[in-house]
Amino acid sequence: MEAATAPEVAAGSKLKVKEASPEDTEGPQASPGQGAGSPTPQLLPPIEEHPKIWLPRALRQTYIRKVGDTVNLLIPFQGKPKPQATWTHDGCALDTSRVSVRNGERDSILFIREAQRADSGRYQLRVQLGGLEATATIDILVIERPGPPQSIKLVDVWGFNATLEWTPPQDTGNTALLGYTVQKADTKSGLWFTVLEHYHRTSCIVSDLIVGNSYAFRVFAENQCGLSETAPITTDLAHIQKAATVYKTKGFAQRDFSEAPKFTQPLADCTTVTGYNTHLFCCVRASPRPKIIWLKNKMDIQGNPKYRALTHLGICSLEIRKPGPFDGGIYTCKAVNPLGEASVDCRVDVKGIKPNGPLKKSDSIHLVIRRFCGRELGRCCRKRCQGTHRSHSAICLWGG
Repeated sequence: MEAATAPEVAAGSKLKVKEASPEDTEGPQASPGQGAGSPTPQLLPPIEEHPKIWLPRALRQTYIRKVGDTVNLLIPFQGKPKPQATWTHDGCALDTSRVSVRNGERDSILFIREAQRADSGRYQLRVQLGGLEATATIDILVIERPGPPQSIKLVDVWGFNATLEWTPPQDTGNTALLGYTVQKADTKSGLWFTVLEHYHRTSCIVSDLIVGNSYAFRVFAENQCGLSETAPITTDLAHIQKAATVYKTKGFAQRDFSEAPKFTQPLADCTTVTGYNTHLFCCVRASPRPKIIWLKNKMDIQGNPKYRALTHLGICSLEIRKPGPFDGGIYTCKAVNPLGEASVDCRVDVKGIKPNGPLKKSDSIHLVIRRFCGRELGRCCRKRCQGTHRSHSAICLWGG
């Protein structure tokens, strides 16, 4: 006789009912009317709660641990009276020297102190209560770092590039590889620098190598645990040769900066007052450097101490010291060099101070002294004060 499956069975668990055998029964003997081969029903204690396993969500997919980590799984279940819980590993009994199990009233604990790769596999928990049972399956994967690639070879070197090839490692660490890490080191510094990460192929081209250096290369394998502990290094060095470059100098055409004089800023006409210094300015451009000549009314005034001529960076200036009524006229600046000459003119007017009229705040000290001293006083002061009181002598001379 087969019993119906219990309706309250956890998701992912199985509930089974066993048939009672004649050896298991302790009840009354079968009646003579029953056949000799018919099964005898087994008397079971009353079941108050059907067996059910509550598998945690995190264990419904592969449970991954690293070599040396602790595995401690607590699986809750239900069943009343207390069910019998048993564990198997890949369909076989557990190795009690490495795996320990503790069963409680409501849960079962699987404990491995230091996991090894041999502990990987499918673990099954079976909870039995009378003729009913529930099962749950847990996949455990114990991983470690992969081994190094078996070999690495420098295939070719050209320009600033090098081609590498290697073979995958024999031991992947009990899991899939995430890729390879390629590093380079020049012989001068000996420092390793990463050029490629998470690279999936077994050949690559390393670019941007420096001319004149020699390089060695190594490759690490990588999985979820990290990089392999060691890495093979190329036996041959990649020498980045300097290309033989021939420099051809092109004929350089010397530019001729020679230029005839040319005034970029002409002289400006001006009006000055008697006794006040006056400056004239102009700008000239020429190569080679020109000779500057100043003229007044077409007469050379270079040696006259009343005039002071300066030239600096093409700026020409002429200072007329305390001009008088006879210093007005046409002033000319003339620039001459071997390529030519140029000139500019301006007109300078000198105005005298009127002796009469009311005094103003803007009147000069010369006008004030002349108004109060008169011409006779100026003539007499010229003989007595000349050379002793310079300012007074100048006023008196102007007055006389």
